[in-house]
Amino acid sequence: MQFQTMAIVGKASAGGPNGRIGAACRTIAGVAREFGASVAVEPDLTPAAPGLDTVDLHTQQVDLVISLGGDGTLLRTARAVFGRDIPVLGINLGYLGFLTSVSAEGLEEGLRAVLGGDFSLERRRTLHAEVLNAAGEVRESHTALNDLVVHKAGAAQVARLDLRVGPQDDLEEIGSFSGDGVILSTPTGSTAYSLSAGGPIIVPNLNCFVVTPILPHTLALRPVVVPGDGEITVTALDRRESLFLTVDGQEGGPVGHEERVVVRMGTFRVGLIRLPGHSFFATLRQKLSWAAGPLLGG
Repeated sequence: MQFQTMAIVGKASAGGPNGRIGAACRTIAGVAREFGASVAVEPDLTPAAPGLDTVDLHTQQVDLVISLGGDGTLLRTARAVFGRDIPVLGINLGYLGFLTSVSAEGLEEGLRAVLGGDFSLERRRTLHAEVLNAAGEVRESHTALNDLVVHKAGAAQVARLDLRVGPQDDLEEIGSFSGDGVILSTPTGSTAYSLSAGGPIIVPNLNCFVVTPILPHTLALRPVVVPGDGEITVTALDRRESLFLTVDGQEGGPVGHEERVVVRMGTFRVGLIRLPGHSFFATLRQKLSWAAGPLLGG
């Protein structure tokens, strides 16, 4: 796989060309010239990368998208390429950067490896959500790489939710509970909000998703792993209540008191670039200190 056209995505508040993103853009442009590739930036990055062309990822096709920032920037980048086979390379300029593949210090070396073909491509599953009105018609739909969260609109409000599994014409009750909401996450998102709420870690290549209650008001409710062909329906137990659907922690909208949210696996995947040695379990150990060995004293 060769990359001849590349696009850079980053924070709009990146500052001028002397900031971290400006320096990263110059490095990327320099390495790209060595390999005969072209580089453009999203319009909001123009102040940080003067002299580079701009690109609209929603309407223009490129071979590779480079995300400069943390996990939030990468999630926004992924949404821009949903439905198209455009790989994403994450460069961590943020704090945790769990989804990214290259550190800021390793940018030049890492990009040379990618353009030279020394990388692997992980195709991460997505989740698809539909908001159905009282007549069962789809009012809106969303796709997430990490998670979808159904919760009560407003601050510090308890939601009373009903969860069911199966197709709409043959729903089986999972149960109902009161709490802060419910997280429906992909294997990729299992190490994000779901993990913080007590959900399990899921290896990214598994075909499943996780249903994780948020602070349920009961001791008898635990997260559930649903097979990839499953379908979860979430409704407000009190039909006078309105809910809110949040997608990847960045966008979403209200769910009316007569509406329901239906979640299933998405039909397409997001390709994340991985360098040699960048495995899922290595990331767990490095970023989350998972299964860190005991310190050996003398």
